[in-house]
This record gives sequence, C-alpha cells and structure tokens, in this order.
Amino acid sequence: MRILVVSDTHGDRHTLHRVILSQPKAEVVIHLGDGCDDIEDERFVHPEKMFLQVRGNCDWGSALPPLGEIQLENRKIFYTHGNLYNVKYTLDEIKLAARLQKATILLFGHTHVPYTEYDNGLYVMNPGSLRGADASYGIVDLTPQGVVTNVIRANQGGREPEIR
Repeated sequence: MRILVVSDTHGDRHTLHRVILSQPKAEVVIHLGDGCDDIEDERFVHPEKMFLQVRGNCDWGSALPPLGEIQLENRKIFYTHGNLYNVKYTLDEIKLAARLQKATILLFGHTHVPYTEYDNGLYVMNPGSLRGADASYGIVDLTPQGVVTNVIRANQGGREPEIR
C-alpha cells in the first residue's frame, strides 16, 4: 500500500493537485495541516482514495482534530502537524507520543523541512512543505517486507526519491 503524505500547502492547491495526480498508486492521502481546506476539492476528484487530515497552527477555526492515528497493513500510524510537540526544537517529545500510542510510523509537518529517519523501531517522516520553490512531499510504502519512506521534491517532476 502506498500513502501520499503532504503538509503545509498554505493555499497551493495547484501543486497539491499535481502531486496527487503524479502518485496514482497512492491509496491514502494524509494532509498534516496548514492548508486543511486545500484538500477538500481533491476528495471529490479522487473518490477512490482515502483522505485523512489534521489541523495545523495556521488552520484557524478548523474543527479537524490536532492528531490522528490509523492502522494500515498491520502498522499503526500516528500523525499530527507537530506544533503541539515543539518539533522546531526537538523530536524527543513527538517520538515519545508516537511510542506511547504504540505507533510504528510517525508523520508530522510544521517545520517545512523534509526529514526521514528510522529510530529504534519507529519510522519518522516530515514531508516538508508543499508550497514554494523547494516544495516536497512524502511517500510511505507498506509492503510485506517492511516500510519504505521517501521524500520527493515536487518541482522535479515527482520522480526521483531523495535519500535523507
């Protein structure tokens, strides 16, 4: 199963649409906040996909939850924007929260800096921001052999995974 992970679109619906089209194998799209309204049109354009989202610190007045979790392919995913866990300063707090939820995958945004890591049983990914010249997004592939995370630069055609 492929999961498309986006964050911090901040109104850039064009790039979001283009990225979703570039990943037709993605069955699930997770938006990690700051642009929560941007995804609404895509729900209608792609009814075959599951859309999950949380609110970010710039999603004023949103009724979306600040965090979410889901079990997919026997793996628990914990996802949040990240601001409530001080991710601009340290990842310790958010990693602890994911581990307390018994998650194997942690997804967060907020910093606009793409990041992937494997930390003692926990796959960690920040897809970066999907807005601007350095726009990026994440892919999580869940396979019987394991989990693969990649960050991809949106303005390079969405074809080349970056190794971080």
